[in-house]
Formats: sequence, C-alpha cells, structure tokens
Amino acid sequence: MLATELVAGLALLVLGGDVLVRGSVGLAERMNISPLLIGIVLVGFGTSTPELMTSLIAALNGSAGIAVGNVVGSNTANILLILGIAALIYPLRADPRALMRDGLVMTLAALACLALGAFGTIDRVSGVLLLLALAIYLLVTYRAERGTHTPSAEMHRAESQAVTAHPWTRSYPALVVMALSGLGLTMLGAKWLVGASVELAQQFGISETIIGLTIVAVGTSLPELVTSVIAALKRQPDIAFGNILGSNIYNVLGILGFTALVKPIDVPEQIMRFDVWVMLAATILLLIFARTGKQICRIEGGLLLGAYALYVGKLALS
Repeated sequence: MLATELVAGLALLVLGGDVLVRGSVGLAERMNISPLLIGIVLVGFGTSTPELMTSLIAALNGSAGIAVGNVVGSNTANILLILGIAALIYPLRADPRALMRDGLVMTLAALACLALGAFGTIDRVSGVLLLLALAIYLLVTYRAERGTHTPSAEMHRAESQAVTAHPWTRSYPALVVMALSGLGLTMLGAKWLVGASVELAQQFGISETIIGLTIVAVGTSLPELVTSVIAALKRQPDIAFGNILGSNIYNVLGILGFTALVKPIDVPEQIMRFDVWVMLAATILLLIFARTGKQICRIEGGLLLGAYALYVGKLALS
C-alpha cells in the first residue's frame, strides 16, 4: 500500500504538471502572449510545479527535511544524474552567452541557498528576497532575448511550442479546465508523495531528509529528465542544457522562496553539513565541463553519473 501511494503520487505529479503546463500555455497563446515570454515564464514555472507543491505541502506538514531536501536534492540530481544521462546520449553544447548569464545566476542561487541555510531558518523576508531575485532574472532574460534569434531565445520559443495544447483543443473553457485539473492533480500527487515518504521514513528508520534528497528529489525531477532525454535524442542539446539551468534557478529562487514566504523553513543540519556543498560543487563542476571544449562530452557525462552514484552511496551508508 505504501509503495502504491508513493508511485501514484509521483505519477500524479508528472501527469498534473504536464496538463497544467499545456493548459496554461494554451491560454497564453489564445491571449497572444509571445512564445518567448511563454517559454521563459510559464514553461519554467510549470515544469517546477511538482517540486513546488511537494516542498510546500512538506513544509506545511512540518517535514522540513523533505521540503529543503527536495530542492537541494533536485538540483544535484538535475546536474549529476539528468545532464549525465543526456550527455551520454548526445554531447551537450550550450550557447556561451546564455551559459554566462544563466550559469552565473544558477551559481549565485546555490550560494544564496548556502548563505540563508547557515542561519538555520529561511524566513519570510528571505523568501521575498528570493522571489524578487527570480523576478529580476526573468525580466532581464526577457529584455535581453526579446526580438533576437540567439540560440537561447530560440530555445525558449521551442519550449513553448513543445508543450502547446494543440491539437487537443483551443477552446477557452477546455484550456481553463486543463489548467485547473493539472493543478489539482499536482496537489493531490504531492500530498500522497509527502505522506508516503514520511511513513516510509518512520517504518524503516530513515531520516526524512534522506528521503527528500533521494526518492522525492528524483521523483519530482522526472519532467526535467523526460525533457532532457527527449531533447538529447532529437539532437537538441541547447534545450537539454537550458532546461536544467532554468530548473535549478527556479528551484532555489522560486520554490524555496515561495515555500519560505508561506511558512518559514528550518534547514536540517545534515543538509548544511554536506548536501548543500555537494549541490554547490556539482554546479561548479557543470560550469567547468561546459566551458572546457564548449560542451559536455560523453566522458564528462559518465563522470557526472559516477559522481551521483557516489553521492547516493554516501547517503545510503549514512
């Protein structure tokens, strides 16, 4: 029963997030919002909905280990696991200008997570500051890419086209139903996932933090995994790479920020001692790999996967 609830929760998170994004993008298209803005804002928020709902519900339930572990673990898995798999399929080349901007913001977000966590609690003021930083990043990105045809701008437009509601429907009422249904499914999936994770931790004597860093983090990152793998198979490395950078920025600035705004989060000591440093190291390693040779090759993808295996092994032993 516990395994069923866990799997069902993950399935609803993925399904709900997809339906929510398609409904929201369909509505935005009907309102003639530019594909670039849709790709930067709606697709980014939508694909991060599983992480958002999971961390929010976990925080409201008093499971700080799952709430924070989900964000830190997702960012680590995005780089070491998902980009590692994508790079093994097809070497990942990134637009240098986008890498410089988004890579810098991703690194600053990781450092902000480390700095705020050092205080022991991420309060509402910190949440507001994180959300403000996300808003500034989105505005700067949109203004920089509006009216251009750079690889980064085309990537955001392609993201918008990839999740359109066509040819299913263009009806306003149907699109509203899709968006609301997706939101409802995501909330239910998050509720089941958090409940099953807490029970799993209690049954097997595992800390909630470990569950949040592994099962929950990887589960809520499934949309990013699917997107990056499909992009690599289609020989679209810029989408695979940009998807992960954008997701990691949203996870810290958006998800951690919004969750802390709703309810201040106590950061588990274990995460501050080890896991947040792994996330930061993975972020720096990604930038080094991307800058050397202007791409992440298959060998480097294998190294990323090996590093993730070592990380999970360390968590298992602890």
